[in-house]
Amino acid sequence: MAASGVLRPAGAARCAPAAAPGAARTAIHPCAERPQEPRGAAPAQAVTERLPRHRREDVARLPRKRSGRRQHGVAVLGPRRGPAAAQRFACFPRRLAVLLLQPRRGFRRARPRPEEPPAAAAEARPVPPPPRRSLCPPSPTTATGRPSPRRLVKPLLFAVGFTGSAFGSAAIWQYESLKSRVQTYFEEARADWMDKMRPQKRGDFRKQVNSWWNSLTEGQRTVTGIIAANVFVFCLWRLPGMRRIMFTYFTSNPSSRALCSPMLLSTFSHFSLFHMAANMYVLWSFSSSIVSLLGCEQFIAVYLSAGVISTFVSYVAKMATGRFEPSLGASGAIMTVLAAVCTKMPEAKLAIILLPMFTFTAGSALKAIIAFDTAGLALGWRLFDHAAHLGGALFGMWYVTYGHELIWKNREPLVKAWHEMRTKNTGKGGGGKSN
Repeated sequence: MAASGVLRPAGAARCAPAAAPGAARTAIHPCAERPQEPRGAAPAQAVTERLPRHRREDVARLPRKRSGRRQHGVAVLGPRRGPAAAQRFACFPRRLAVLLLQPRRGFRRARPRPEEPPAAAAEARPVPPPPRRSLCPPSPTTATGRPSPRRLVKPLLFAVGFTGSAFGSAAIWQYESLKSRVQTYFEEARADWMDKMRPQKRGDFRKQVNSWWNSLTEGQRTVTGIIAANVFVFCLWRLPGMRRIMFTYFTSNPSSRALCSPMLLSTFSHFSLFHMAANMYVLWSFSSSIVSLLGCEQFIAVYLSAGVISTFVSYVAKMATGRFEPSLGASGAIMTVLAAVCTKMPEAKLAIILLPMFTFTAGSALKAIIAFDTAGLALGWRLFDHAAHLGGALFGMWYVTYGHELIWKNREPLVKAWHEMRTKNTGKGGGGKSN
């Protein structure tokens, strides 16, 4: 018999009731044929409740989109409207659990970094430091313009004032030294002869040091203090915490913040061990000749004044050429000593320490040094401060030729005024004691 109705596949009655005739069909997911959950799978609500609190909040914030689409590369399983939505959401409990148990960062897309413009990137790129020289430390990069020539006025006044003060102090020092020697001579003459005949101790370290000190010449004893000061400053360069102070006050540069004090302090400053050793060896070699020529006190005045004057000449050359690089070392003052000895004794025989078989006269050596520094200054060589060398050599030649007569020979009025002042002070002190 033929039964009227809608034909449906076998087993459809278990999935859904029969539809009325003429009614629109409802799309049923194939999973609806088996409403039972798969073995080992939990309902979606139970899976959500097992999650921590912050994971449940992530589930609540999931966007409501269709399951066929993807957001940020991850499938979004949002429930649909209608009874079939719950069935679809219950069909994938395992996939939903895997999706929710992923790290929270997986739901976020990394923000792209803003691209820097080419000009800003070029400005932010660090500028490579200049090539490091062996004799001078690497100068700190400072964005300063070209200094005005007016900055040379203060160094000029300092050079003149310091030179006058150095020679005046040397004249007074010589006066006091001669006076002390005379008093020591009379005191030794009054000493008991038994003290001199008393046997002296042997093996005493202090006695050995005194014996070595007495074996030195007067010139060598004079430059020992200068060498010790250079070694001390060299050790300060090795301290990282002192670098800023050393750059400011122990290197000379007309564009630096400090102008006057580095003119003197840079004379005792060496960054390279080879530089210091070479300068101190030359000073030690010519110490006996220069001290016997000028005397201890006058030599100290000439040496310090030469360091200041040679630095000022370096300032002028740097202003003229526009090359503002830090300078340091005792080369300018040592060139004054070398030029003074070679000018006063041009026929003396000299030799190089590494080539002792080649000898030459002092006059020829002085001419070669001046020619070398002149060429270096004209050609712009940067290994040495050739302007400071030339300034020191010219000052030494001028002093032994004319300066000694103009400065040291005319120190008598200053010494006389100092003697009268000392005599008055002694008389006032003695009169007060007698009364």
